[in-house]
Amino acid sequence: MVETLSGLQQNEAFDVVVIGAGGAGMSAALFAAIDGARVLLVESTEYVGGTTAYSAGTTWIPNSSHGPSINPDDSSANAEGFLRRAVGERSSAALRRAFLQAGPRAVAHLEANSDVKYRARPFHPDYLSELEGSTLRGRALEPLAFDGRQLGRHFALIRPPIPEFTVLGGMMVDRDDVGHLLNMTKSFKSLRHAVKLLARHARARISWPRGTRLVMGNALIGRLLHSLLARDVTVLVSTKLEALRTNASRAIDGITLSQNGQRRQISVTGGVILASGGFNRHPQRRRAMLPGADPAWCPGAPGHTGSAQDLALAAGARYGEGALSNAFWAPVSIRKRADGTTAVFPHFIMDRGKPGMIVVNSQGRRFLNENTSYHLFGIAMQEAHRTTPSVPAFLVTDADGLRKYGLGMVRPGGKGLAPFLADGYLTQAATLDELAAKLGIDAAGLADSVARINDYAKTGVDPDFRRGTTDYQRANGDANWPGPNPCLGPIARGPFYAVRLYPGDIGAATGLVSDDNARVLNRDDRPIGGLYACGNDMQSVMGGVYPAPGITLGPGLAFAYLAARDALARAKAASAGATHAQPATAPVAHGATQAANEKIA
Repeated sequence: MVETLSGLQQNEAFDVVVIGAGGAGMSAALFAAIDGARVLLVESTEYVGGTTAYSAGTTWIPNSSHGPSINPDDSSANAEGFLRRAVGERSSAALRRAFLQAGPRAVAHLEANSDVKYRARPFHPDYLSELEGSTLRGRALEPLAFDGRQLGRHFALIRPPIPEFTVLGGMMVDRDDVGHLLNMTKSFKSLRHAVKLLARHARARISWPRGTRLVMGNALIGRLLHSLLARDVTVLVSTKLEALRTNASRAIDGITLSQNGQRRQISVTGGVILASGGFNRHPQRRRAMLPGADPAWCPGAPGHTGSAQDLALAAGARYGEGALSNAFWAPVSIRKRADGTTAVFPHFIMDRGKPGMIVVNSQGRRFLNENTSYHLFGIAMQEAHRTTPSVPAFLVTDADGLRKYGLGMVRPGGKGLAPFLADGYLTQAATLDELAAKLGIDAAGLADSVARINDYAKTGVDPDFRRGTTDYQRANGDANWPGPNPCLGPIARGPFYAVRLYPGDIGAATGLVSDDNARVLNRDDRPIGGLYACGNDMQSVMGGVYPAPGITLGPGLAFAYLAARDALARAKAASAGATHAQPATAPVAHGATQAANEKIA
């Protein structure tokens, strides 16, 4: 049930309180409710869904019940070995093992007891596909589409998707839909699929402000919300966590909330689970941990201010250390919308890795592999920028590339370019020299880069950056490309086009140090009683590496499951008058990240 804070009594008691209603937080609340807890879910913004609602909703869970039908040869040993090679010492092996063991159980528990349903993508490679133990399919799960009309008036609670990822005024499309829409004039099957989509959307828009067929991250959030409401979980939106209350044992036993001038003390018998999205929009911490990354480049939802982490740090928690990066990254392009807001568009797979596309720096030179994962792409931009101006970088293509693949917010087809040209989002020129002049980059360098890529397209070999040499890279090229490498094609026919790219942080990798039950640890590696973290509030079990699709949502789900289970056990012990099985002063028995960050003032 969706409440106002004034509807709760002073010191009203809940078994479990979850702070943050993104994918991890909503999952934690649902796990606790399924197992019989009285649950309060608190969200600081007016919407539920967080950045998950913006995302593809991909959840990386090796060896789920869906995996064998796609990849019967996968195993836990394969996945564990893959993560060991990908992540190494950047995270605890015990935490990775806890994730791998809990993930399949979490998926099964949700699917058996809620409306949350998944399927495995038939083909979705691990990003570091060159490593032993990687797979091309079976580990990446996606939520089934959901009919938002089932939520009734509560449909309005779901954070709408990024408008630029929708079509026709709010119609969501997934990977399969995009393929059908682009092929509808060539295939009767695609035409039928497209007509069905369009007809459903037209009917929905008669009564609803946007499309009600939810896919990807919106579908996952819709299914979670529907399940939470069915179990009478109390949901508060636009509500701020102001304080964590501790008892004589320094365990968390309550919180203070505020909403529209109202304030309530809430008692908590089992635990508080932090899933507020991380530090990315915390002004001081962002400057210290993501130096040089403009907040305007962040495509994430607005709720991850780090304020809940501030309270945890004050209660004795600490940040982890040793991650490859403090955040996960993607190249983004920026455009002002007509209403004055800023569109931040992540360039995941639709353009930069296709044949006939290159990325250059201010010298007009390529400086990275355009087909690498978006995380490594963002890191490479920042590293290159230390020596040669590479932020912004420039994604360059010709008339054929723009028509076939689009360019960022510019859709495939080559039509409707005028608004993008008028506001400067898209740059067009008749020649490469003219394009370089308009972009303010070196013309000779650009000409040389294009000449090189045109030669490489003939041979299929990129000796500079080895583009298109892994299964993952080739999967993001063009399978129908007639050349020897699906990632390499010429840039030859004018006019020529470019958009500017920036490194955008898509989520926090550094978070609160926690154990393999998601209990937040203090500086002595002991659990802070009654305090848990999952999602991007928890130190990344991937150590800031991005080895596969869905490696934020997957661990978020697994540790939400573990946190809810442990918190509920604690609540039951408290109600029975027993002490917790492992008090806050006991040493931690399981592996956890050892290094710590002091709180940043």
